[in-house]
Amino acid sequence: MSEQEEMRDRPIGVFDSGVGGLTVAREIMRQLPNERIVYFGDTARVPYGSKSPETIVKFSRQIVRFLQTQDVKAIVIACNSASSCAVGALEQEADLPIIDVVRPGAKTAVGATKNNKIGVIATEATIGSGIYSRYIKEQDPDAMVLSKACPLFVPLVEEGLWEDPVTDEIAGRYLTELIDVGIDTLILGCTHYPIIRSTIGRIMGEGVTLVNPAYETARELKRLLQEKGLESGHRPGLGTELYRFFVSDAADKFQKFANSILTYGILSAKVINIDEY
Repeated sequence: MSEQEEMRDRPIGVFDSGVGGLTVAREIMRQLPNERIVYFGDTARVPYGSKSPETIVKFSRQIVRFLQTQDVKAIVIACNSASSCAVGALEQEADLPIIDVVRPGAKTAVGATKNNKIGVIATEATIGSGIYSRYIKEQDPDAMVLSKACPLFVPLVEEGLWEDPVTDEIAGRYLTELIDVGIDTLILGCTHYPIIRSTIGRIMGEGVTLVNPAYETARELKRLLQEKGLESGHRPGLGTELYRFFVSDAADKFQKFANSILTYGILSAKVINIDEY
């Protein structure tokens, strides 16, 4: 087997602060069925959205070092907070392709809007970084970007309150000001948010296009792998472990949540001490 063929057979590393990145993993599974995945969820230190940029960069570096021990061929930062704060440092330090979830979503939103009013909902860290506004303005300086931190969405999703009156109530409070200014495109700027997409869509109304960066990130990953000649050209053989899951705590809870949103069945999630990396 040539070195290039060996590289193509390596897995893709995907990481998030917890379970939200599973929405990105799910899209990769759908759109790139030949690819193996190593997923890490930092369940011991979730959420990232309320932490300082310096802490998020530190955590992200540790996770990338762990994923490199798994011989991954590319890394997807399936966390908007980590994408916002750490992508620059990680791209400089890691000698392999790195994809974040912010740029693909921003690009899609610019292409989708008709009235140039784009909303972004995300964690406090992502909103505070201004990264979505920056990427959108680079592509369309005339775009109006309205950002709203929605910190309670992550715990609501992780508690399984996807179709619950309390989630409707909180979403209504968060989204009212975006409705009032008349946005026609809304970026779900946290990988947890697609799980409550139906609630958000119902409150925003049919006239607002929802952009799911998880879907767009999988498309961008496919394009990048093809460009670099790293796309796996065949389905892994029988007995090959397609998807491996690692967490920093609470494996049983992670496994239960993963099985509720993935159709592939998570046999196990292994706990590792991420502070060793």
